[in-house]
Amino acid sequence: MAQVKRQLKLEDLPDLLTVREVADILRVSPLTIKRWGKRGKLSAIRINSRGDRRYRKEQVLWLLGIQPKGL
Repeated sequence: MAQVKRQLKLEDLPDLLTVREVADILRVSPLTIKRWGKRGKLSAIRINSRGDRRYRKEQVLWLLGIQPKGL
């Protein structure tokens, strides 16, 4: 069975995004997102005891060349 990709709407995104969400938005692999974090291109916030990564929506929009409204 084929997977159906839903359309991402920027205004519906949460303030903190997962590695997978950022990868989907930027159309790169999750491994690329992690590499960018190590190189300082996209800084991650570590949450919980496992150290899961979250990324600020504003940073992702900036990489896309989109200025968030209200800034």
